[in-house]
Amino acid sequence: MRKLTFMWKDRGSGGGGCPALYSVDGGYVVQGIKLTDAERAQLRQLADDEDGVFVPANVLDRLREIA
Repeated sequence: MRKLTFMWKDRGSGGGGCPALYSVDGGYVVQGIKLTDAERAQLRQLADDEDGVFVPANVLDRLREIA
């Protein structure tokens, strides 16, 4: 099991914690809004254990600030 460490959430989100970014050993986990079936159908070679979520650009753009 991966240990997730909360980094930050969308600057525009209200009191909730979504969308958000977490760090894990070797990478990141994003918490976002589920895609619709039509959006999900556009993902390429989606494995049974994979999924896609929408995350506002400001959540991921902040990674540049720590690089």
